[in-house]
Amino acid sequence: MKPIYLRSALLAPAVMACLAFSHNALAAKDVTVAVPYGFDSLDPYNTNSTQSQAVGKGWYEGLFMFDRDFKIHPLLATGYEVSEDGLTYTLKLRQNVKFHDGTDFNADAVKVNFERVLNRSNALGRYNQFKMIDKIEVVDPATVKITLKQPFSAFINNLTHPSAMIISPAALEKYGKDINLHPTGTGQYTFVEWNPGQNVKMKKFDGYWDKDHLAKVDSINFRVVTDNNTRAAVMQTGEAQFTYPIPYEQAAVLKKNDKLDLLAEPSIIARYIAMNNLAKPFDNPKVREAMNYAINKEALNKVVFNGYARVAEGVVPGKVEYSQKMAPWPYDPKKARELLAEAGYPQGFETTLWSAYNDGTSVKAIQFIQQQLRQVGVKVSVEALEAGQRVQRVETVQKPEDAKVRMYYIGWSASTGEANWALSPLLASESWAPTFGNYSYYKNEQVDKDLADALKTTDKAKKTELYKDAQERIYKDAPWVFLNTADTVAARSKKLEGFDMMPDASYYFRDVNLKD
Repeated sequence: MKPIYLRSALLAPAVMACLAFSHNALAAKDVTVAVPYGFDSLDPYNTNSTQSQAVGKGWYEGLFMFDRDFKIHPLLATGYEVSEDGLTYTLKLRQNVKFHDGTDFNADAVKVNFERVLNRSNALGRYNQFKMIDKIEVVDPATVKITLKQPFSAFINNLTHPSAMIISPAALEKYGKDINLHPTGTGQYTFVEWNPGQNVKMKKFDGYWDKDHLAKVDSINFRVVTDNNTRAAVMQTGEAQFTYPIPYEQAAVLKKNDKLDLLAEPSIIARYIAMNNLAKPFDNPKVREAMNYAINKEALNKVVFNGYARVAEGVVPGKVEYSQKMAPWPYDPKKARELLAEAGYPQGFETTLWSAYNDGTSVKAIQFIQQQLRQVGVKVSVEALEAGQRVQRVETVQKPEDAKVRMYYIGWSASTGEANWALSPLLASESWAPTFGNYSYYKNEQVDKDLADALKTTDKAKKTELYKDAQERIYKDAPWVFLNTADTVAARSKKLEGFDMMPDASYYFRDVNLKD
């Protein structure tokens, strides 16, 4: 075995920011973050929402963590060894760490968490992320051995993803499926309340194990503010200290406020429209191609994103490892109409377009797309779904034939930093809902093989070629309308320190502080 030791964690991942009022030296430091939509789950193993998992980094921690630049550091693990055949990972765990309920963090806790998600009867949404695990063995309280079914070169990246955060086994036993309402971890903050559609709140945990990174604020409240103008207004008034995403149309105004900083960084967020490849008319490749030609992505970026986005140049955003750059689908409504006629729809057709989010920018996006499609004869009724509707109508549909989704506007960030996570959860045939996020019900056997083979090798050149082939085939098949890669554009009070956006649109806030 070759021992592998990671750099000590300088800053743990996290999320948040805050509500500031006037303080004196002894006043509580309470932070408010304005978020654009509600939370669908507080169980990291049962949500695909970046926002929900980002908030969870306040009370939960994983074995490893990403820093602001997406570099991996140890957190609850201190290092690991990999066997020569790539099948066995032996992890050393941090000692003298306790969960918020007073129980010990140890190898048993790791075993319980991963066996929970691997138990298909629990029907947890992140099963696919861990299904490569064959068995978990407790060597001693500070050592756990994980054996894989076959080599999986992105395994540590998967363990670093926030869906791999560790929950107290005692809390799991006590609350069962209701752990979603009682998050109990080892993090800097403890759970206070969740009012669906309104807010999630956490408070400082005085018993936190890392004395170099004790919480510097007393509480963080994530307040749901779906309306773009209202979200900008609470930043202007100081009711909130951080918000993401900012209303793009308000960027110039917020930038002029000398009490705020505007933060704009390239992201790894792909925005697209998944089309149900099993349902008419989207079972016809020519119709799917027509949809790609029918939408002016440059205009979409300008009108909806105020220029803070770039037209998609492939399936996987450029900052993700093994991404393949390709020529954007051009705007050509004439070509779109010709393809529709060839597919048997010379007069167009009627369909539905749902948005996975109901914030103001997403509503503008689907309305813009509706107008674009109308110009080629496609009449679309649009609806922006709330979190609960998204789960019920799209994410938990058990049989493909029962799926009512036709066109689905959504975004995805490859939060492990490599192409497997940008492709497999969304486009592998084994990831059809409800297993994961393949809401287009796309299937290409060669793509499936490419993605599987890429995980079996550590040869970088071979991985590159496999991922290249997969991406080129997907782009040609057009299971999606490939839209854009947006910037992360946030606003932060100048009184707030140590709160940043990450490239995957998660939050990093381990050293968050609120100045007087």
